[in-house]
Amino acid sequence: ELGPDALIMADPGLIMMVRERWPEIPIHLSVQANTVNFAGVKFWQSIGIQRIILSRELSLDEIEEIRQQCPDIELEVFVHGALCIAYSGRCLLSGYFNHRDPNQGTCTNACRWEYKTHEAKENAEGIEQQEPSILSANALNTSPADNESRHPLADNIYLLEEKKRPGELMPIMEDEHGTYIMNSKDLRAIEHIQRLVDIGIDCLKIEGRTKSHYYATRTTQAYRQAIDDAVAGKSFDPNLLGVLENLAHRGYTNGFYQRHRSQEQQNYLQGSSQNHQQQFVGEVTHFDTESGIAQVEVKNRFQLGDRLEIINPEGNQNITLTQMEDLRGSKMEVAPGSGHHVRIPLPSAEAGITLLARYLP
Repeated sequence: ELGPDALIMADPGLIMMVRERWPEIPIHLSVQANTVNFAGVKFWQSIGIQRIILSRELSLDEIEEIRQQCPDIELEVFVHGALCIAYSGRCLLSGYFNHRDPNQGTCTNACRWEYKTHEAKENAEGIEQQEPSILSANALNTSPADNESRHPLADNIYLLEEKKRPGELMPIMEDEHGTYIMNSKDLRAIEHIQRLVDIGIDCLKIEGRTKSHYYATRTTQAYRQAIDDAVAGKSFDPNLLGVLENLAHRGYTNGFYQRHRSQEQQNYLQGSSQNHQQQFVGEVTHFDTESGIAQVEVKNRFQLGDRLEIINPEGNQNITLTQMEDLRGSKMEVAPGSGHHVRIPLPSAEAGITLLARYLP
C-alpha cells in the first residue's frame, strides 16, 4: 500500500518469497549480502535483482572490474559515513551487550566505547587475569605495516574491560592486523567521485542511520555538488572537504578504496564524534517574506556578532548576526539553546527547510 521504490534485502529465502508474492517491486541487494566480485553480481542478476549494493571492502579497481564485467545492472556503493570494524557490518557486539541488532538498524556502536586492556595468561582451566597491570591502548594498538616489525606484545593474551561494565573481562587476541574491537574512522570518499562517475556507478550511498537531518543536509549538498561537477567535467572543488570537515566525525578515511597502513584507518583516541569548525544552531520554522524576519527553533547556543551560514537547497549564504528578538518582540543578545525560539533577519529562507550553522571561533 505504501508503494516503496524498492526493497533492500539480503536473505535469499525472503528474496524468493517477495519475488513470488510481489513480482512488480524492485529488489536491491543489501551490502549485508557481501557481494565482492562480478560472479556474485551475475548470480544475483540472474534471479532478478535490479541493483547491487557492493561491499565496503572493495577497492576502486575492484569496483571498476565488476562494472566492466557486469555492464547492464545497477551498482551502488557507500561513499560517506560511519564504518563498521566488522566485515560489512556483520557485528555481534551490540547484540551481545545490549540485545540490539546492528543488522536491524539498532546498533549501539559498542566498538566505539572506552575499553581497558588487562594482561592475562592461559592455563588448563582457560584464560585468567594477571594482576595488577593494566595496559594502555597505545601499548597494544601499534600495528605493523610494510616493513615494520611485529609489536613484541602482540602475541600475548589480553582481557578487555568496558568502562561501564567493571569486572566483566572478555578475552581478546591480536595478530599482525591488530585487535578486532576497535573504533574505525568515518568514511569520506568525496575526492573519488570523479573516478566513481567514470566507472559508471549508478548510485552513491551516504550512511546516516543515526545522524541528524542537519548532517544529512550538509553531506548530501556536498556530494550533490561533487557529482554535478564531475558530470560537467569540472575539477574537484577542495572546499567540499572543508564542508565535510565541519560536520561531527571521528576522523576521516577513504576506507578500502585505496590501501593504507592499518593504523591510519582507526581512531584510537576517542569514540565520540567531534565538531571542528561549525555547529548546527537553528532551524527556520516560519519566514515572513515582506519583513525578511525568520522565526528560528534554537538547537544550540548562538549570539549577536556570530557568523552564521544559511543553508538552503538553492545555495548557502554567510551573514553576521546583528539583530535578534524573542517571540514577544523583546531584544535579545543570546539565544540560550535548545527549547527556545527567536526571530532574526535573514536575506532568504524557507520554513521547514532552511538550517543555520554557526562558525566556531
